[in-house]
Amino acid sequence: MSQFWSKIVHELTPYVPGEQPKMANLVKLNTNENPYPPSPKALEAIRQATNNLLTLYPDPNADALKSTLAKHFNLTSHNVFVGNGSDEVLAHVFQALLKHDKPLLFPDITYSFYPVYCGLYQVDYRTVALNEAFAIDVDDYNQECGAIIFPNPNAPTGRVLELEAIKRLLKNHPNQVVVVDEAYIDFGGQSAAVLIDQYPNLLVVQTLSKSRSLAGMRVGFALGHATLIEALERVKNSFNSYPLDKLAMAAAIGAFEDQPYFETTCQKIIDTREQLTQFMQDLGFNVIPSAANFVFATHPKVDAATLTQQLRDESIIVRYFKLPRIDQYVRITIGTDAENARLCEVLAKLVVTTG
Repeated sequence: MSQFWSKIVHELTPYVPGEQPKMANLVKLNTNENPYPPSPKALEAIRQATNNLLTLYPDPNADALKSTLAKHFNLTSHNVFVGNGSDEVLAHVFQALLKHDKPLLFPDITYSFYPVYCGLYQVDYRTVALNEAFAIDVDDYNQECGAIIFPNPNAPTGRVLELEAIKRLLKNHPNQVVVVDEAYIDFGGQSAAVLIDQYPNLLVVQTLSKSRSLAGMRVGFALGHATLIEALERVKNSFNSYPLDKLAMAAAIGAFEDQPYFETTCQKIIDTREQLTQFMQDLGFNVIPSAANFVFATHPKVDAATLTQQLRDESIIVRYFKLPRIDQYVRITIGTDAENARLCEVLAKLVVTTG
């Protein structure tokens, strides 16, 4: 029945999300979800918002949430845009800010949704190779372009770009939008949001799915100069005026109002990440230095696809990308200490057996 499709549908290669398997006693380390529950304040806010007012539409402008985010980042509400998860926010960014006569630039190894959006919104793009250490070299972006986007820390590598390098990139491209996708920034980097007042071409995108433990609520946001935010609002209000429901907004506000809980859970993940990194290095893995809630690693004597399947046979799910340059790497989400202990136990057995 594909004769009913629009022409562009035939040309799309959709994004493939991480598997959400239904298995008993599963150690799920494949989609970078937070292993710890949401803040109790977020959960209580959801309970309080579950009332008769759900018969009414939510605030289309999300004023209370924008105010909370603006206060947290020392900005104004005019600098804040919110959406139904950062993927929706990014979709609006691609349509509103990244489609130009010259190509969009992003890393060759990065979030695989970027080329999908380019296909959907007909955005011309060019990839820029990470260096041999799988790091972004901002000098490689000194070429003609319409705009630039990259995750920081990058995914799936986990490497972080320091603020001084981001400043250099912004200075080198004053007439192009530079989008910094900060889904994992809270696990080891410094947000570029502190640069927004200095650089009108900077847009920062974040999510509550990772460090705030709210992947199931779908809340994302962008921070930038009011002119950039206005462009996103114009697209949003031409697409869906009510992207965030009342429960999601309440949960997001509650999560941002509980800074001690946020800091505690982030530190737990960082500590477990460092323990896992050291353990894997002792087993002979090369682990890319990570500032995210995952590690990206390869072993000189163990095939990555085989290892992924062997872990699966032990009810441990990790992410494998059969892509150029990284087809011998696995990405492993940081779980709880108990999940990490189980992973390490199985890895030790498999590497001794296989390697």
